[in-house]
Amino acid sequence: MGLLGILVSLGLLIWLAYRGWSILLLAPAAAVLAAGLAGEPLLAHWTQTFMGSAARFIMQFFPIFLLGALFGKLMEDSGSVTSIANFMTERLGAKRAVLAVVLAGALVTYGGVSLFVAFFVIAPMAHALFRSADIPKRLMPAAIMLGASTFTMSALPGTPAIQNAIPMPFFGTTPFAAPGLGIIASAIMLGFGLWWLSRTEAKARRKGEGYGEDAASGGDSTPASHAAEDLIVRERTTTASTFDPAEIAHSAQSAREPPVALAVLPLIIVIAVNLIMSLVLLPRLDASYLTEEAWGATSLSAVGGVWAVVTALAAAIAVLIAINFRRLPSLRASMDAGVNASALPVLSVASLVGFGSVIAALPAFEMVRNRVLGIEGGPLVSLAVATNVLAALTGSASGGLTIALDSLGGAYMKIAAEQGIDPGLMHRVAVIGAGTLDMLPHNGAVVTVLAVCGATHKESYFDIVMVGIVSSLVALAVVIGLGTAFGSF
Repeated sequence: MGLLGILVSLGLLIWLAYRGWSILLLAPAAAVLAAGLAGEPLLAHWTQTFMGSAARFIMQFFPIFLLGALFGKLMEDSGSVTSIANFMTERLGAKRAVLAVVLAGALVTYGGVSLFVAFFVIAPMAHALFRSADIPKRLMPAAIMLGASTFTMSALPGTPAIQNAIPMPFFGTTPFAAPGLGIIASAIMLGFGLWWLSRTEAKARRKGEGYGEDAASGGDSTPASHAAEDLIVRERTTTASTFDPAEIAHSAQSAREPPVALAVLPLIIVIAVNLIMSLVLLPRLDASYLTEEAWGATSLSAVGGVWAVVTALAAAIAVLIAINFRRLPSLRASMDAGVNASALPVLSVASLVGFGSVIAALPAFEMVRNRVLGIEGGPLVSLAVATNVLAALTGSASGGLTIALDSLGGAYMKIAAEQGIDPGLMHRVAVIGAGTLDMLPHNGAVVTVLAVCGATHKESYFDIVMVGIVSSLVALAVVIGLGTAFGSF
């Protein structure tokens, strides 16, 4: 009965979430249902197990959600993201429209801009480029996803994406875990994705397929503005991003863009400060006081990665405001919108984590746990499978990854110690694994990018599968193979 309860509650969670119901309501309800069917105490699991795990997630990662959303909003309102997108357009031109869209998305997201902000700003640029080059607009969502939601989210060393931060407290790693393997994985994802899009574009040209027609809309409304107001898009986005799209319109944007050098500077600050904190300053810091109960009886290895990312984002925000102070029409409104945009996503993902903690606490989960750890191929393969499956089921790389590590992270660390596996390798496999099958049709990023581009699943989803799922699975297989043969590097 316990296993049936797990399956029923998970099925209801997925089905209702896909129909646009809020995760804030669904997750505790599904957790209580699973506990009830297992004959476990309902209120205790809700207030102690569920809320305890959700609270720990918020305690660990809310600073990243907060500063990440704020940074993204300020980058948007200052015109910096638009400046970078326009620069890519001018330099690469319509003949390289796909490459321009991919690189623009990659640059801003690797620099710390929230996923939805990137979608919102890059989509109009992509429409103009694809229209000018007469490239089928059905390829736009795949091009945007390749640049903004694949290798810069899960593979490129140092990325400040929340998915790259989640394993750090569990494995005691930094954002630069397994850098060599991360670079190889990034090259595979980028190379495979560009090859597929180039191949598909050439095939379309041979058939005489052009850009197509934009859907008619009244006034100045755009697919992106409709997406920001769509309640179903909002609910799905908040489990797949660190930014609530409802806050897109709650501030004023700059009437003039900064020069591209100034626009890129905050992104460089994020990367540089993150690197210096992770590899130079924090390793030299005397943080022995963290072992005291007053500081949570923790260690620098458990919190250092998060400290590096939040310091990098805070420094970049300060620089961004300083160089764009006169370009921000309403600094307070932009900052309010940015911080408000972080609240719903962190609570949504924390609720998924709370649901996972209740499931992991049920007696029937022991069988699931043993089955997962016993998957043939070794711990790297089983870790990849666990993160893949949970991210696919929840439609959230961050939610699936945290659930997997909350329930199995200790077991994998024990295996790593016994078998001499570098935790950095575990970190990179877990993150890339979470960023593959999470791109199923109900994934928030997929639903959002389609809405922002004015496309449908029927038109564009297959290409998203190829550049997002297939490229990531190939990269994951290579990382596991190289990691097994040569260890972490």
